[in-house]
Amino acid sequence: MTTTGRPKLAWSDLRGARAGVWGLGREGMANLRKLRSMGIEPVLVDDKPGADLIDGLPLLATGGDGLAALCGCDVVVKTPGISRYRPEVAALAERGIPVVGGLGLWLQEAPLEKIVCVTGTKGKSTVTSVAGHLLNGLGYPCMMGGNLGSPPYDPQASAGPWDYWVIEVSSYQATDLACSPPVVAVTSLNPDHLPWHGGVDRYYDDKLSVCSQPGADLTVANGDAALIRERAGQLGPRVEWVCATDEPGATWMDPLGLLGAHNRRNALIARRCLVALGVPEAADDDALRGAAQGYLPLQSRLQIIGDLAGVTFVDDSLSTNVLPTAAALEAFPGRRVALIVGGEDRGIDYTPLAEVLAGRTAQTYVLTLPDSGPRIRAEIEKALDGRSGDRVAGVTDCPDLDAAVAAGYGWARPDGIVLLSPAAPSFGRFRDYRDRAEAFASAMRACARTP
Repeated sequence: MTTTGRPKLAWSDLRGARAGVWGLGREGMANLRKLRSMGIEPVLVDDKPGADLIDGLPLLATGGDGLAALCGCDVVVKTPGISRYRPEVAALAERGIPVVGGLGLWLQEAPLEKIVCVTGTKGKSTVTSVAGHLLNGLGYPCMMGGNLGSPPYDPQASAGPWDYWVIEVSSYQATDLACSPPVVAVTSLNPDHLPWHGGVDRYYDDKLSVCSQPGADLTVANGDAALIRERAGQLGPRVEWVCATDEPGATWMDPLGLLGAHNRRNALIARRCLVALGVPEAADDDALRGAAQGYLPLQSRLQIIGDLAGVTFVDDSLSTNVLPTAAALEAFPGRRVALIVGGEDRGIDYTPLAEVLAGRTAQTYVLTLPDSGPRIRAEIEKALDGRSGDRVAGVTDCPDLDAAVAAGYGWARPDGIVLLSPAAPSFGRFRDYRDRAEAFASAMRACARTP
């Protein structure tokens, strides 16, 4: 087994091996199920084990006996959340033990010409879901998986038969890939996940590496993103640029019900991917319009969840970075927006958000949440430095989401928007983005009970 660079191993290469599963989250459990389907009883290790046994197998702590147990394996299959740059990974490599990821193992023996990999800081889930929905609507059974949905190798996932696979690839997963399909899409690029990658340049390199692994041919890329254009040399052999203003007058994407120019571009990227796959109907607007019917937008991605006294409540809890929050604001031109931002502090620069606020024609009232809220407020106020005029009604630190929603509702009446688009992860105050979204909906309901 090779241990230099990215191990070029497939799942079938692990038969008969002493395997370890490191990390027991969603993908880690899929790794366990896959190995057991191959007759392998792996060693199980987790950074924060919440139990002593998983499916009858002992679960060890990384900081306890876990690392020693992994050192006794022939191969370690890690979950994406385990950073490839951790010293424990280097320690395993020094012992000649390859550390691999489930998605990389699957791609090594998958029908690459039938696969699209979609990556990007934000927008990748939308492109993945739209491309998959269109393929299914055109009569080509398609599995949407990877970072979105089920891992394609999970024995619990539907076995198909599939004509195509559209796979969302996170920056974490990208570091596990030793090959790429001929068609890759890149939706956006902005600093994110810096602690995992160890810096912004490495994050960009890791994110874009999926475009240039062996097998890569065409990258369908966001042509409106300056950061992506600056790195065109990292996008593989061929690049096709897609902009939000392409196909002027086209309405085939209207049944998707997506808000904002950025989502128009996401739909166009999905279409170009289908064209690159050789799907003949992808060139037919009428066929695509029919296939777009019935699309369900992703939960917590610019999702309107209710209206109270003329105020629209929009859940964008999935926005954990400045880029999608800026796009969310731009989806409501001419409307007053009470914007709720803040969460886990990952050191993101919020100056670009201030530029968007200053550029809006309608007023924005910014309500910030712990833990990053005070820093966001300070950065916005410093960046605006008196330039906002009456476009920013104010920036207020709130103790919690309930208080922010109540304040936003009071200000937004009678015809404004209360927008939860945090530009920060949910961890620390909430279990995940879904928990945060549920709390937002609960706070909206509380507003309905107040005069």
